[in-house]
This record gives sequence, structure tokens and C-alpha cells, in this order.
Amino acid sequence: MKKACIAAGIIFLLLAALSLSIAVMQKHPLKGRIALITVEGPILNSREIVDELKEHTKDDSIKAVVLRVDSPGGAVAPSQEIYEEVKKASEEKNVVVSMGSIAASGGYYISAPADMIYANPGTLTGSIGVIMEIPNIEALMTKIGIKTEVIKSGRHKDMASAFRKMDSEERELLQSVMDNVHEQFIKAVAEGRKLKAEEIRPIADGRIFTGEQAKSLKLIDETGTLEDAIRKAAELAGIKGEPEVIEKKEKLSFFEMIQSRFPKEMADLVPAIKIKFLYTP
Repeated sequence: MKKACIAAGIIFLLLAALSLSIAVMQKHPLKGRIALITVEGPILNSREIVDELKEHTKDDSIKAVVLRVDSPGGAVAPSQEIYEEVKKASEEKNVVVSMGSIAASGGYYISAPADMIYANPGTLTGSIGVIMEIPNIEALMTKIGIKTEVIKSGRHKDMASAFRKMDSEERELLQSVMDNVHEQFIKAVAEGRKLKAEEIRPIADGRIFTGEQAKSLKLIDETGTLEDAIRKAAELAGIKGEPEVIEKKEKLSFFEMIQSRFPKEMADLVPAIKIKFLYTP
């Protein structure tokens, strides 16, 4: 009986030691870990990417972050929110961007504050500009005999209405809004790339560049693949050998699936003022 108790005690101690070792290895893995975050498709919402950046920034086992951007851009506010979180993350640990097929407009905006930007030679990037698309269905409404009655508290309250032509004063007011947001874009890129706004302004007219062209303009640092970006992130973080790359994989909710597949043409039929950092060929 005594021997059985001793044996059971030894087994218990071994199991406890094993559990402790596993816990320590999970918290402090032998390999250096790099987090891979993917931004793909139109930027419509910032919450998921911002939360991921925050999570990896707080995790001491994550030594660097690689942001894979394959996006034509999207809404202004989510792009600005992701930009700010990338900037904060780069103050804590190394952040390297890898551009895919396209990282233009808002896709470039969120990349700018990273420590290093990689793009493939044929990546489409740049498109530093702002766009506002206002549908006008006045002629169609007249043709089918439908009229709208508007009651408003101020003469500009229905500015950019889809049901009537915009007048010159309204165009001027909206242009001033666009110019202000455009200037915000220029300043954000200049700050992120550690350049002067005067260096960015001449090429901030909405034009796109290949990865090779962007490098010559200092919009990116190197041409290379995702693997090149991961290796560089490991080097900057002081990781020896092959790094462990972790990537968060989550299933989309039904709403997110519908939202990501909602045709742009259908969305544009909804009367609204939409300012976008978006490359629209």
C-alpha cells in the first residue's frame, strides 16, 4: 500500500512538472513568433484589424508583426483608425508590411506607418487621393413620374441629394471637404514614411504606381514577397532561425459575408455622401 502511494505521488509530481513545462513553453516558446495579419478586400470596418493589432502588441511572445495588405482601400474613418493602431504597434515592436496584388489609396494609407514596406514589383499601390461619388437619378425619376418633396432646416441639409442636380455653391463646399481630407492623407503618408509633405504632394493626385515605381519614389522600402517581409521582420526582431508565424483564422459571420459580397453598384444606389480612400479603375 505504501509503495502504491509513493508511486502515485511520483506520477502526480511528474504530471505537474509536465503541465508546468507546457505552460512555460506556451508563454515563452523556443522559437521567435511573428504575427501575420491580413487586410484583404475593401476596408469597410476597422474593429477586427485594430483588435488583432492590440492583441499581438500586448503579447510578449510575439516579437514582430507582418501586415499583409491586399486592398484597394475603402472608407476614410476605418482606414485612419487602422493607421493609428499600426503606428502605435510600431512603437512597441517591429511592424513590416507586405503588399499583395494591390495596396492602393486606403490600402496604402494603413501601410504608411510601418517600420518597413515590401511590395512585389508588379503590385499596384499609391493612389493617394480621395473620392466622393454622388449618384444623380433626377432624369430617371422625371421619366417615370416620381417627385420628391424635401423639408429641411437649413439650405444645405440636402446637399448632394441624388434627386436633383448639385449647384455650384454645393460643389464648392464639398470640394473644400475633399481638399481637407486629401491634405490629411498627404500628412499621414509624410509622417509615416518620414518624408516632407512637399515630397508627397506632387504625386498625391490619385495616380497609381507599380512596386518598382513606388520604391524609386520612397513610398515603399523594398521589392519582395511575403516571405521576404517575414524574414525581414524576424531579422529586425532579432529572431534566430526560422520564425514561427501565427495567423488568426476566424469564420465570418453571416452579416460580414453579405457585407463583403454586397455589390458596389448596388451600394452606390443608396443616396449618401461617401468620402473614400479608394482606387476605382
